[in-house]
Amino acid sequence: MVIGLFASITSHADNSVRNKEIADRFASCDKNHDGKLTKEEAKGCMPRIYDHFSFIDSDGKGYVTVAQIQALASR
Repeated sequence: MVIGLFASITSHADNSVRNKEIADRFASCDKNHDGKLTKEEAKGCMPRIYDHFSFIDSDGKGYVTVAQIQALASR
């Protein structure tokens, strides 16, 4: 039981670090600081997001949010 608890804590810590890294990278790529990343903004800055943009932007809004990227990364 203690091992399971430790694994849960480690997993949460890993998720927090990953989410911070994603948020930091997103912020540096979001050139107009509107909280939305367009495919053009992702192009040279977040290549994996650029490559899978249509999948992430499943609603076809023309942008993705940091929350969408973090949710996808935590799957």
